[in-house]
Amino acid sequence: METSRSEAFKLWMSSPMPMVTLVKTIDVTRAVKFCRKHNMSFNMVLCWCIGKAASGIDEFYMLPGNDCMYRFDELAVGPVVVNKKGGINYCDIPYDKSLQQFEANYQEITARASAQCSNLCLDDQLMVIGTSAMIQTELDCIVNQYAKGFNNPMVMWGRYRKGWFRTTLPISFQFHHVQLDGGQGALFLEMLQKTIRELE
Repeated sequence: METSRSEAFKLWMSSPMPMVTLVKTIDVTRAVKFCRKHNMSFNMVLCWCIGKAASGIDEFYMLPGNDCMYRFDELAVGPVVVNKKGGINYCDIPYDKSLQQFEANYQEITARASAQCSNLCLDDQLMVIGTSAMIQTELDCIVNQYAKGFNNPMVMWGRYRKGWFRTTLPISFQFHHVQLDGGQGALFLEMLQKTIRELE
């Protein structure tokens, strides 16, 4: 009750469907060029940008669950990886201000999850922002299922779209209404766009 989310907790914690989904088309032209120049994975760079954008919004460090609010000191970004058997596994990459350190952690942890065919999760230690990239096709919007035991925010996307002068990517952002209001969710998407445009 001492958090900034006390009113939202009263309103939405008992809601049978407390998730909100916002969709925004992001200009990723700068990110695509940056990845080509530095020989980096687009999905890895996007995950880092997600962590950087979220790190500036205090509510991302709180998470509702078990009829209470948890406060975390650090964030992680959780990509889904294809394992060596063709299935999928989840893994969490601690967010680091250094893109180079984040890339090293991303490569090591995703490779280990894929090789071991096991989930490598930190959700009891860090506040995890889940991600899912379905790059087999271009997608306009993704609405994920709601699993009551998983209240973490989720950022999802498909294949980016190449135009004459811009490359764009529709991004779906799903979050628990107790954690964020719509305005804070919209701010995150604006911060994500700003972070991508400022890649150097």
